[in-house]
Amino acid sequence: MTANDISIPPDSPRPASAPAHQGRSSQGRFALVIPVYNHALNMEQVAREALKLGFPVIVVDDGSTDRTADILGRVPGLLRRRHAVNAGKGAALMTGFEAAAELADWAVTLDGDGQHRPAEAARLVAAALEGPRAIIVGRRRGMVGRHVPWTSRFGRGFSNFWVRASGGGRLTDSQSGFRIYPLPEIFALNVKARRFQFEVEVLAKAGWLGLPVREVPISVDYHPGAPRISHFRPFVDFCRNTGTFARLIFQRIVVPRAIRRRWTQPAAKDETS
Repeated sequence: MTANDISIPPDSPRPASAPAHQGRSSQGRFALVIPVYNHALNMEQVAREALKLGFPVIVVDDGSTDRTADILGRVPGLLRRRHAVNAGKGAALMTGFEAAAELADWAVTLDGDGQHRPAEAARLVAAALEGPRAIIVGRRRGMVGRHVPWTSRFGRGFSNFWVRASGGGRLTDSQSGFRIYPLPEIFALNVKARRFQFEVEVLAKAGWLGLPVREVPISVDYHPGAPRISHFRPFVDFCRNTGTFARLIFQRIVVPRAIRRRWTQPAAKDETS
């Protein structure tokens, strides 16, 4: 294990808000966060392409049991974090966000399976710097062809509907993992899910808080016959998605909006301390 490779317990305490950055701009500091789990096949190329952007690149190995850790060790310049056991994509993202918050005010996330083109992060960064602070979601183009896995086609439509029903906005690709998150706002959302459902719960709670979500078109690489590793399990994750949306919809119906907004606000600081 090197100085850049730190093991993180997946159940370690999470900060309620991002660390303060005294005397520094909150507009233009970005870091890339890439969660990986048994992505030895494509991870080296993804990491090398990500480093070309010139931002800090944080890779969170979520308890991989293949050669992912060894392959990442061949790529100089990465900041590596590792969970001893698999804890889920959301847990890996949170670990990455905590590391990113020490370096930046925004986290760019992309998947390690090779479906995203890291160079297109520049397009999302440009959108993040326009207008008010917002979550930027990369809307994948070409998601209707036969070469696209049916789980991705079905899951996107299912998720879009229920994100809106849970209090989020009207989106066309709520399952895209290529995003930009404004870090202080994301820590304040108090998201509970720690697996794939993390990404949709963020969108719903952003709607509760009034945090804008904007979509930017991006490419996606689903080549017929090309090797691709996905850990999405249709039945298990459908059940988990259903549970997450049921919780969010129940809270939206039962809990007054003013109270839900207080749930997603950072605690006030004691000015006398």
